Amino acid sequence: MANEIKQENKPVEQAQETKEAKVETKEVKTNAKVESKDSKKTNSKNNRGPKKPNRRVSTSGFEEKVVDIKRISKTTKGGRRMRFSALVVIGDKNGKVGYGIGKSAEVPNAIKKAVKNARNNVKKVIMNKKGTLYHEVTGYEAASKVLIKPAKPGTGIVAGGAIRAVIESAGFKDVYTKNLGSNTKMNMVQATINGLLSQKHPSTVAKLRDKEVKDL
Repeated sequence: MANEIKQENKPVEQAQETKEAKVETKEVKTNAKVESKDSKKTNSKNNRGPKKPNRRVSTSGFEEKVVDIKRISKTTKGGRRMRFSALVVIGDKNGKVGYGIGKSAEVPNAIKKAVKNARNNVKKVIMNKKGTLYHEVTGYEAASKVLIKPAKPGTGIVAGGAIRAVIESAGFKDVYTKNLGSNTKMNMVQATINGLLSQKHPSTVAKLRDKEVKDL
């Protein structure tokens, strides 16, 4: 009888052992899956690398900002020629600012041409010691109209898009701006630069009035 009871208990013990083995294998598989997911996430994060900014500092000391890149086409006898047009604003953040347009079949070449044209079109604008304008100005270009006003220290640059690129590149710190006309980016850039160039230094105004004034 004892031998029969032992033989009956053996299959029950074997079944329990197989169940425990299955549970252990499931736990190992789940742990392996979790580890593989974590490793994939870390590898994907590491492989992404830093985001490509739309600005960079060149060797000449000018900061380059890509304002707009658009696809253009030219219809010829053989068909349409597709190219890219890039609008770039450069500045040294010390009063010098310029813009340029470049066209090419590839985006990097178009940006290089735009930067080269911008360096040939750099202009000097004036600003006071507080990092803002001497007085309120309005810039015009075609259908674009940009209002630029001085602001209190700590305000920052209240602007967006193409206007902000010009103001930051020139080196202003506290400025209010408002676009009152067309939203064409190239015209907005030109209008902003025209407005900054229309400033009058207090010394020039004092000469016109035959008075002396301290530099602000």
